[in-house]
Amino acid sequence: MQMKKINFVYLGLLVMLLASCAVRKSSNNGVSDLVGKKWQLVELHGKPVAAKVNGKMPFLKLEEKSDRYSASGGCNGIGGEYTLEKNNGITFSRGMSTMMACADMSIENGLRTLFDEVDTYAVNENTMRLSKGKDGEALAKFALVVDQSDKLAGTWELDYILEHEINFDELYSGRKPTITFNVAEKKVSGNSSCNNFSGSVNMDGHTISFGPMMSTKMACPGNGEQVFFKNLERVTSFDVRDSTLTMIMDDMVVMRWQQK
Repeated sequence: MQMKKINFVYLGLLVMLLASCAVRKSSNNGVSDLVGKKWQLVELHGKPVAAKVNGKMPFLKLEEKSDRYSASGGCNGIGGEYTLEKNNGITFSRGMSTMMACADMSIENGLRTLFDEVDTYAVNENTMRLSKGKDGEALAKFALVVDQSDKLAGTWELDYILEHEINFDELYSGRKPTITFNVAEKKVSGNSSCNNFSGSVNMDGHTISFGPMMSTKMACPGNGEQVFFKNLERVTSFDVRDSTLTMIMDDMVVMRWQQK
C-alpha cells in the first residue's frame, strides 16, 4: 500500500512536470519570430509613423539572451527589460535612457506610454503588433527590418541621377561614375566620373548614409562630379533588386546603379 502511494506521488509529479513543459512550449510560440530582430515602428495609436523622425528610424529590438529591449522614437535611446509570458503575453519595464531634447518628441513620448500599456504581442510574417489584451486593437504596429547590406557588395556603375537641368548622357559623356562597397569594413570607394574617392558608409536595414568623402583633386570639366557628390549626400535608403541598386531620399529616387 505504501509503495502504491509513492508511485502515485511520482506519477503526479511527472504529470505536473510535463504540464509545465507544455506551458513553456506554448508560451514560446512565435518567440523566435519576435526576438533578436529589429522592428521599425510604422503605426502608433492608429496613426502612421514616418520612416524617419528627427532624421532617425523609430524602432524596437528585443535582445534574445539578455531579456532587454532597446528602442527609439527618433530622438533618445530607450531601454529596459521585457518579460514574455504564456499566450503571447509581454510586459516592459523602464530602464535608463538618454535625455536629449529634439524637435519632434511625439513618437518618443508615445512609445514610452505604449510600454506601460501593452501586454500582448502577435507576429504575422514580417509584421508585429502590440496590444492591450489578446482581442484588443493594435496600439502599435512594426515592420521587420530586413538587412540587405550583403547585397551591396561589389562594384556598381551609375545609369541614372536626379538632375533636372542637364540629362545624364551630357553629364557623363566621357565616363560614368562607379562605386564599390566593402560591406565588412563599412567603406566605399569609386570614381565620380573624374576623381577617385573613398569614405565610410553606415547601413541599417534599408537605411544608408555616407560619411565625408576623400577624393583626388584633378580639375574636371562640366558639373558631373558636383552633381554626383550632391546626390550621394542626399541618400537615406536603398533597395537592391536583381542587379539594380536604387538609392532613395525619402520617397524619391536620386541615383540608380547597375552591378558590374
